Amino acid sequence: MSRKSFSSSTRIRPSKEVPPPLPSPPAPAAAQKPWWHLSTTERDVLIASLVFKFLLFPAYRSTDFEVHRNWLAITHSLPLSQWYFDTGSEWTLDYPPFFAYFERFMASFAYLVDPKIVQLDNLGYDAWSVVAFQRTTVVLSELVLTGALLKWARRSMKPDYPTAVIIASSVLLHPGLLIVDHMHFQYNGFLLGLLLWSVVAAREDNLYACAALFAALLNFKHIFIYLAPPYFIFLLRRHCFSKGSECSSSSSRQFQMDRLVELGVIVVSIFALSFGPFLIAGGTAGIRQIFSRLFPFQRGLNHAYWAPNVWALVSAVDRVLVKYLLSRGWPISPSAVTSASRGLIGTIEFGVLPAVTPTVTFSLTLAISLVYLTKLWLDPSYKRFLDSLVLSAFTSFLWGWHVHEKAVLLFLVPLSLTAVEDHDHLRTFIIASTAGVYSLFPLLIKPAETPIKLLASIIWAAVVFPSLRKVVPLPNLFSMLVDYAETFYLYGFIALQLYVGVVHEWIFPSPEVIKPSMEFLPLMLTSLYCALGVVWAWLRLSWVYLSK
Repeated sequence: MSRKSFSSSTRIRPSKEVPPPLPSPPAPAAAQKPWWHLSTTERDVLIASLVFKFLLFPAYRSTDFEVHRNWLAITHSLPLSQWYFDTGSEWTLDYPPFFAYFERFMASFAYLVDPKIVQLDNLGYDAWSVVAFQRTTVVLSELVLTGALLKWARRSMKPDYPTAVIIASSVLLHPGLLIVDHMHFQYNGFLLGLLLWSVVAAREDNLYACAALFAALLNFKHIFIYLAPPYFIFLLRRHCFSKGSECSSSSSRQFQMDRLVELGVIVVSIFALSFGPFLIAGGTAGIRQIFSRLFPFQRGLNHAYWAPNVWALVSAVDRVLVKYLLSRGWPISPSAVTSASRGLIGTIEFGVLPAVTPTVTFSLTLAISLVYLTKLWLDPSYKRFLDSLVLSAFTSFLWGWHVHEKAVLLFLVPLSLTAVEDHDHLRTFIIASTAGVYSLFPLLIKPAETPIKLLASIIWAAVVFPSLRKVVPLPNLFSMLVDYAETFYLYGFIALQLYVGVVHEWIFPSPEVIKPSMEFLPLMLTSLYCALGVVWAWLRLSWVYLSK
């Protein structure tokens, strides 16, 4: 072939070829396999988590351990109609029906392990069989949380998959869950797993599943009712108003009654499955008895150990005013002098400040929440919904009635999912996590557990915080100045731990030496210092949520 003919053929051939298709955007590595498939890293994290939690079996356990053992006995030994009427022990059943059914399910296996576990008259039973069994149920039920985290990480676009795995691992090994569930003893991992499954359904726009899962969660533990308003607004606005055309404004969307009915049928059906058997067995009296157990307003404003919230700060201010006025010779009620600092559960009587009632706390919580809900109504996006969930949990913790310190997990876990949204979310996560986790330390009262809670928390923070900081853009100058002030606050926990763990016992070496007014000083200082951090984190996240 001549050079000319070869040249000519090479010029003609490209015009006959079909242009190659444009490359499609690469899918995340996690999306190339089923979400339940574990990578090597994920499997190692899960195994390490399980091993560590099994090693905590002999650790300190609170009276909540006997509470749940007694619930196993109640649900196994008594007919359903008597579950919420039994008063054979002070540890009466006070969780919603789904959790009672959950206890009944576990009791079937407990009986096979050791029949003494489910004996009603066997109060305080602490054989190794019951310890191993109940600890194991916590670990296994927490797999619900593991599955939700894996699903969330697998389908995550922002943050990217590697960062999402870090966040998911941080929740699975969260020191708050280790302290509350695997030492103190509760089932928060299981319950928060249901919450995260509902959040994942919301992200995937599977709103029927979102509604059903949250309705089920309410019937497992009623504390999640504080999150009901964001769910209601999100589902109503997102599902029950048609989007119309692309150019139609949000105000012109049309309400679709049939969609509201669909959601209503789902929620009502869940509640019917929960309360229906009790209505059949005991009539309306049985239902009233359940609600009397779920909402015991005869308890005081604060728990025995003040949760780190607004009312802890208010109580402290009242204590200072009482001390000052007593020194000036002002008459103060003797009961008010000891009411808020005696370390007991009961009605709090302020000596100087006005009394706070359940109505006051409910009104404040509702009023503050309405501000967040208004923003969610205007923008019912998934990100806005997740932030509103966190802020609603924050608000109920800070302003609610008789809040337990363990309720910090209600906002710490979902807050983790937003940690790398921007610099403000990351700093909120760091401050809230540090203050929230440290506020749980008094739950473990034995010195043997002090190294465990300190090391677990320090290692967790040393790994998680720097890893997430790498993927968040640097802040502006003003934000950096705020960061310095926050860092100074974080270093204050070192001084607090030195006083609580060393200095206080050195000054007051025995109960005979310590003054009654100083007996609960370590708890009070812990509560107040942690409250400053939690309140600041709430204010910071509120500002970001409302200003953007």
